[in-house]
Amino acid sequence: MTSPAESQSPSDIAPPTDEQVASVPFLTKAFASGLFSGYSPVASGTVGSLVGLAFYFIPGFENIYVLVPASLLVLLLGIRASAAMERVYGHDPAEVTIDEVLGMWVSLLFLPKSMPIAGFAFFLFRILDIVKPFPARRFDNRKGGVGIMLDDVISGIYTNIVLQILVAFRILS
Repeated sequence: MTSPAESQSPSDIAPPTDEQVASVPFLTKAFASGLFSGYSPVASGTVGSLVGLAFYFIPGFENIYVLVPASLLVLLLGIRASAAMERVYGHDPAEVTIDEVLGMWVSLLFLPKSMPIAGFAFFLFRILDIVKPFPARRFDNRKGGVGIMLDDVISGIYTNIVLQILVAFRILS
């Protein structure tokens, strides 16, 4: 997110040309956009988070020997793919939702798999992803794939901490 002094209204930003969009390889677009959820006309971040939940509910995906390596791989590949998309679509574009997919996975790491936990994680992660508590906002202001990915990882970590506490005190199960 840019500071108010740097922000531009949508009418000031020229949309990417067809040639620019075509310069991003199809698989990069598919991956960076969370299986094209980033092209949702409304609330692409929310749709991307739902894609993350859908993967999480694949039987066995919550296993730490699956989820941790998948998260690390998505982080590394997501940095490259989101940087490629940012070069065409501008700073932290709505079309990039692989960061929300990863943020959901981080939110749910090391927690019991249940609908109440996943539902609470979804809503809390979306709130924190919008509010961007420290230091998430700092990363959000950075250009490039690292900034795009890490602000959501931080929101996912905060979500996970809250959920771990709620589960430990048996408030949520």
